[in-house]
Amino acid sequence: MSDGLVRLAGVTTQTPPPETPASRLLLTERDALLPILRERAAADFDRPTLLPGWSVRDVLAHCAAALGMAAAGRFHGFSPAENQVDVDERRDWPIERLLDELAGGYTGGAAAIAAAGGQLDGIALGEWVHGGDVRDAWGIADAYASAGIEGALRLTAERSRLRASYPATRVTLGDHEPLDLGVGEPAAALETDAATFVRLVAGRSPDPTRYTLTGVEPELLLMFR
Repeated sequence: MSDGLVRLAGVTTQTPPPETPASRLLLTERDALLPILRERAAADFDRPTLLPGWSVRDVLAHCAAALGMAAAGRFHGFSPAENQVDVDERRDWPIERLLDELAGGYTGGAAAIAAAGGQLDGIALGEWVHGGDVRDAWGIADAYASAGIEGALRLTAERSRLRASYPATRVTLGDHEPLDLGVGEPAAALETDAATFVRLVAGRSPDPTRYTLTGVEPELLLMFR
């Protein structure tokens, strides 16, 4: 039987695609973050995040919309204006409705990412970083080094090699294995910890005293703009 089809008692069903590192990262984030979200008071969702103008609710609305699009196989351009429309559409939703949409998006989005052969891996990484945005707003320890960090680090390194202009950089992490970013012989070097590395490449206000960077300006390491 080919094409992932299984016939049982005369019924044809589509077998789910096998997990990939990116889909596994998204499911790890689902299992880690959703219980935290469902325990918080409604007022906590109004707290500001590092994303200008966006509260925790807004970040989660963006995540729910993006994952729903991934699951449905339809996308817009993810411009700031388009993302804001998604957020505004969910502005008056009860928190439970928003979290229910997010939960379904994690599951459906993971299946779509697994089936896409790497084409949607950036969505999984972006959603994991947004989980860090929520944790950071709530003062949760290891906001950008939560469950799944090892997979997120590997995926970040892989995606850096897809951009020809990304500077080849050797990353030494005191708490994880080193990484090589970009393609070719490293001309830059970064020494830091995993959480600060994520903040740096994601543009999440890294503490400059927590990293040493030579050979390249920090802005050139950004992977999320």
